Amino acid sequence: MFITWLGELITEKGIGNGVSMIIFAGIISRLPVSMREIVDDYFININQDDLWQSILFVVLLVIAALIIVTIVTFVQQAERKIPIQYTKRVAGAPTSSYLPLKVNAAGVIPVIFASSLITTPNAIFQAFGSSRGETWFDVIQTLFDYNTVPGAILYGALIVGFTFFYAFVQVNPEKLSENLQKQGSYIPSVRPGKGTEEFVSKLLMRLSTVGSLFLGAVALLPIIASMIWDLPESIGLGGTSLLIVISVALETAKQIEGLMLKRQYTGFIN
Repeated sequence: MFITWLGELITEKGIGNGVSMIIFAGIISRLPVSMREIVDDYFININQDDLWQSILFVVLLVIAALIIVTIVTFVQQAERKIPIQYTKRVAGAPTSSYLPLKVNAAGVIPVIFASSLITTPNAIFQAFGSSRGETWFDVIQTLFDYNTVPGAILYGALIVGFTFFYAFVQVNPEKLSENLQKQGSYIPSVRPGKGTEEFVSKLLMRLSTVGSLFLGAVALLPIIASMIWDLPESIGLGGTSLLIVISVALETAKQIEGLMLKRQYTGFIN
C-alpha cells in the first residue's frame, strides 16, 4: 500500500509514471548484483580451457542486450499515422493532419502487471512452508514460477491479455470518435461516428496483436533460453528488465522534453 501511495504521489508531483519509476529504480539497483553473479558463475574458479567459452558467452550476452535495446526502442517509438481532414477552414490552420496510434499503445504496463501477478502469489505461498510436498502446493508453485514451462506459458498469456486490455484503456475508440466530431475533423473514406469508432477499434486490435507478440517475445525468449541452457535467473529475467528500463526511460525523456518545450513557449508568450 505504501509503495502504491508513493507511486501515485510521484505521478502527481513528479515526472513519469510513479509505479514504473519505482520499478525502474529497483531494476537499476539490482544491476550490480546481477553483474556480480555473472562474474562469479563464469569467471571465478574456472579452468583456463573454459575461460574462452566464458568470454564468448559474455560477448554474445552483450550483443543480445544491444539487439533487444534497439528493437525495443524502435517498436516503442513506432506509430501508425491515420490521416485526418478538417471540415471547417480557419485562417492559418492546417486543412489536414494525422492521428498517431502507437504500435504498442499499452506500453510496458502489461509486463509489469503480468510480473506482479506471477510473483505475488509465489511470495504468499512461501508462508505455507509446512505444505511443501503436497500436490496442490506443488502444482500452484509450478504454475507461478517463471522457470517452468507452465509458468512461462501463463506469463506469456497474461502479457497478451493485458496488452489488449490496456491498449483500449489508453485509446478509447468511442471517445476518440466523439472528439474528432467535436473538432470538425474526420478520417477520409470513413464515416464519422460509429464508422470511425469501428475503424479505430479494428486498427487498434491489429496493432495490439503486433504489440502483444513483441512484448511476449522480449519477455519470454530470455526465460526460455535460461531454461534450455541452465543460465542464471537474472539472465532469464533480463529481457523483462530491459523492456521496463528502456520503456520508462523513453517515456520519461519524452515527458521532460514536453515540459521543456512548454516552458520555452510560456517564456516566449510572457
